[in-house]
Amino acid sequence: MIRIDHVSKSFPGVIALENISFQINSGTVHGLVGENGAGKSTLIKIISGIYSDYEGDIFIDDLRLQITSVHEAQKKGIATIFQELTVVRELTVAENIFLGREPVGFAGALDRAEMERKSQQVLNELNVSFSPRDRVGDLSVANQQIVEISKALVLNTQILIMDEPTSSLTEKEVQNLFSVINTLKSKGITILYVSHKLEEIFKICDAITVLRDGKHIQTSLKSATTSPEVIRMMVGRSLNMLFPPRTAQKGDLLLSVKDLNRAGEFKDISFEVHAGEIVGFAGLIGSGRTELAKALFGATCPNKGEIKISNQKMKLFCHPREAISHGLVYLSEDRKQEGLILLLSVRENISLPIVKKISQNLFVKRKEEQNIVDSLIEKLKIKVFSRDQVVETLSGGNQQKVVISKLLLTNAQVFIFDEPTRGIDVGAKYEIYKIMNDLTADGKGIVFISSELPEILGISDRIYCMREGSIVKEYTREEANPENVMSVLTGGSSI
Repeated sequence: MIRIDHVSKSFPGVIALENISFQINSGTVHGLVGENGAGKSTLIKIISGIYSDYEGDIFIDDLRLQITSVHEAQKKGIATIFQELTVVRELTVAENIFLGREPVGFAGALDRAEMERKSQQVLNELNVSFSPRDRVGDLSVANQQIVEISKALVLNTQILIMDEPTSSLTEKEVQNLFSVINTLKSKGITILYVSHKLEEIFKICDAITVLRDGKHIQTSLKSATTSPEVIRMMVGRSLNMLFPPRTAQKGDLLLSVKDLNRAGEFKDISFEVHAGEIVGFAGLIGSGRTELAKALFGATCPNKGEIKISNQKMKLFCHPREAISHGLVYLSEDRKQEGLILLLSVRENISLPIVKKISQNLFVKRKEEQNIVDSLIEKLKIKVFSRDQVVETLSGGNQQKVVISKLLLTNAQVFIFDEPTRGIDVGAKYEIYKIMNDLTADGKGIVFISSELPEILGISDRIYCMREGSIVKEYTREEANPENVMSVLTGGSSI
């Protein structure tokens, strides 16, 4: 059993955790949920030894722990698998599993045979088929995660913390991971499972702890609560519906795509987007949706096809500046790598697209910049303590709002939103949906890509289903339901 007893943690100007107390029973899967900024990451960093300067106590089986480093936590049987995996892609599976604790044989030489034997033992326990000799960089993200779990098992881990473990996995890979988790549970290992996906929390966890604004709200058995109740506790209010109602009216044709092709990625793509519409693109990983979005935006060059914006035929874009200049913008699925400069401030990130416009004699007109940034911070309800806060320190939902702010400054007519709610909590998702609704109410058109079928169904006016690089079916909002859409996406007959 692990017991968190009156734990608090502060950063300059921010109370991240305030007097947190709850317990996790041995051999169970315990869910930890909360909005971005609720304190989940801070808590798991304390338990895993990254933060050692905190108030309060942590007990394992009534033994008070003094955790001062990650190494110390590992010695106490605590291991953490973070959302950003820490494998070394160039090394083999066995070399990753034993990195920093390699067995040595005669004359201090590396005992590779022993390393591979023990690695195979652990892999067999987890019922996986890849070899200890395989290069980790050649494995899928799901199997790289298994390597991380194997590293923990070799350490004789008794408490395993998993931070958003399914964020990059397919549905099949998620099921395989759940099978591994159940295997670990059967061995008596305690798992703290952190996720924004409540469907998963209710599927795999035995108990659930809710944090909000750095405070412990409730810990309860899964059987004693419901998803709507957990949502209410997370956001501090009742969300009567997960998706805001669609009220925008369909207007003029904004974007027309005909027979667009890019070799090896997608073929013969044709669709339309009108003013006031959210047009959803559903598909499994590898279906070609992101590749299509990048080609529309000019990040890659299509081989052939036709694009019209507001009924004007365009030369196929081969650079983003061409798309932006014609009123088409793209929100990337990877906001950290492609949407933000993380070490710059909120102000500097938001004003980046208009630096030339608000500059005079090579100097930015600071007052004008501040007014524009403050207006967008207020309009999109971006939670910051200052416009000069470094954007890396914001929650995922607020980082996404900063990216959207940049797009709004381009005065675009067509917005491509690629996985805009990935990795953000249910409350922040609702706010992103409202922003999308506001854009369409203002006469904009949105291409909406998501791997979460409920939100595709919940917010799209029309839905195109993509499979293996082609559009295979179009549904209206009224026609679409989870069964018929999933049937099409997985290769079944269209209904």
